[in-house]
Amino acid sequence: MKLPIIISVPHSGLEVPPELVDLNLLSRHEIAEDGDEQAAEIYAWSEKVQVFVDTAIARAYVDLNRAPDDRRLDGVVKTHTCRMAPIYREPLSEALVKTLLEKYYTPYHQKLSRHAAEVKLGIDCHTMSAVGPPMGPDPGRKRPAICLSNADGTIPRDWLEKLAECLHRAFAAEISLNRPFRGGVIIRTHAGELPWVQLEFSRDLFCSVDDKREKAWQAITEFYQWRQRKKK
Repeated sequence: MKLPIIISVPHSGLEVPPELVDLNLLSRHEIAEDGDEQAAEIYAWSEKVQVFVDTAIARAYVDLNRAPDDRRLDGVVKTHTCRMAPIYREPLSEALVKTLLEKYYTPYHQKLSRHAAEVKLGIDCHTMSAVGPPMGPDPGRKRPAICLSNADGTIPRDWLEKLAECLHRAFAAEISLNRPFRGGVIIRTHAGELPWVQLEFSRDLFCSVDDKREKAWQAITEFYQWRQRKKK
């Protein structure tokens, strides 16, 4: 039986949009480093949930977890990676930025909205570098094994704490709440449609990628079963 959950994996892609190939400065390694390495392997749950949404386009070019009007260096269509490497040979025109948003950003969010009525929970799935990068909220700081975020309200606090409890039981590792990330645009935008939580795994090798995938799914299943019992 598939769980009635949306799994969103917005930062696992590695492709350069065709519109940007001639302007791109990044190596394959830089593209991967700016995105969520390990995410495609950890969150390989498309057969286990009712809705699974991801993208092939790399975060370095179109960040689906930023506001569409975010024009910072590390905004929706970035000028620099999180490690401050320039991305393009020359600045992008506003017309090209608009094209990128219409082609890659808007359809992703529309798909999340379209399927919201079919499910009971959304989980926006990420990985994070073990130490905060220069453009992160915590540059140079060691990060926890797992961060859960609810932007102070995208799911109830007791849900957040229960999911943290389930993850701690599975991993016996540090689970932080809303630190270093409070929750991005995806969970904030779509929380009006259904409850959403953001899940971040450190890329530190506190356990294998296979263990992260299997134990995280075990924790999510346990959490869902708790929710079902609580409703009765």
